[in-house]
Amino acid sequence: MQSIAGLDPLSLYRNMVGQAEDAMIFVDRDEKVLIWNHGAEKIFGYSADEMLGHTLEAIVPERFQRAHSQGFQRAVTSGESKYSGRAMTTRSAHKNGNKLYVELSFTLVKDDAGTVVGVLSVARDCTERQLAAAAANAAKTA
Repeated sequence: MQSIAGLDPLSLYRNMVGQAEDAMIFVDRDEKVLIWNHGAEKIFGYSADEMLGHTLEAIVPERFQRAHSQGFQRAVTSGESKYSGRAMTTRSAHKNGNKLYVELSFTLVKDDAGTVVGVLSVARDCTERQLAAAAANAAKTA
C-alpha cells in the first residue's frame, strides 16, 4: 500500500483515530476498553490511561449500567445489534460528575471468520443541543 504524507497506512490510521475530535472507543468482548482516543478524553474527561483495560462503567450512568452490559453481551454473542449503523442520543457522565447527552453510533467489529471481537463506538457531545431543545419544549408548554 502506498504511503500518504510520508506515513504508512497503519500510522495514518493511528493518527486519524487518535486525533479525531469525536470520541472513538473500542471495547472488547469482555467489555474492556482497548481504544480511547483524544476525542473521548475531551468529551468524557478521562485520560486513556484511566480507561484502558477498564469497563465503560465510569461514563454510563448507574441506572443504565445493567441494561448497557446486558445489551452489550447480547450483541456480541448474537453478532447483531438493533443499534448498529444508526446514531442514537443517550445520557452519559463526565469525570467531573456533570451529566452529558451524547450522540452515539455503534459498530460490531468482526474478525475475518465473522466472529464479533468487540464494539466500536463513535460519540459526539450533544448536551447543548439537547438542553436547548428541552428548554424550547418547556417554553411551548408553559
